[in-house]
Amino acid sequence: MTASRRQRLVWTAAAMLWAGGVVAGLTALMRYDNRPGASANAPSTWPESSPLVRDVEGPTIVMLAHPRCDCTKASLAELAELMARAGTRPRAYVVFIRPALVGDDWVDTDLWHAASAISGVHVVRDDRGEEVRRFGAQTSGQILVYSQAGRLLYSGGTTASRGKVGENLGRASILAALETGLPQQSAPVFGCSLFAPADLTAEEMTGHHELAR
Repeated sequence: MTASRRQRLVWTAAAMLWAGGVVAGLTALMRYDNRPGASANAPSTWPESSPLVRDVEGPTIVMLAHPRCDCTKASLAELAELMARAGTRPRAYVVFIRPALVGDDWVDTDLWHAASAISGVHVVRDDRGEEVRRFGAQTSGQILVYSQAGRLLYSGGTTASRGKVGENLGRASILAALETGLPQQSAPVFGCSLFAPADLTAEEMTGHHELAR
């Protein structure tokens, strides 16, 4: 075999390995983007021990979120869209978990400011995750909708996949729940674990979530 032929074979093999690596990487990324987090074990009626004030004249939305989960950017964008579209204006909360042993500024992130900018949304700090546990949430971006009588109408997410915005089942179900006051079909929640270690940076959250699955 000539040197030039050997070189061509080496380059061909290298190209095939590279292409295989790219395909494997894209497949893993797609698998991750479409892998939902754990669903909430939400109470069927509003937990009366919650310090959040439920609207007794209309629906109430609660989103439970991790302030350092990059996936939650899309969930907040969808919440803003929901608030803009809703014919029946709900009372809405975004509850950001703050673990023990971290400072008050730990929740002072871009996500906190994004949530605060949504018209009609009350942003709440959840020290030690008491509200997260009270509402049975496990994944950042979990949304719960309760009726004016305190009955659970919807429990799920509001994105079609991780970090993606656009028309999806969750958005449609939530809007229907707000409009009709009737229970609606759930949708998967795409986000990071609400109980990720407090010392992770926003950039490390994705890797932690993947390892935890």
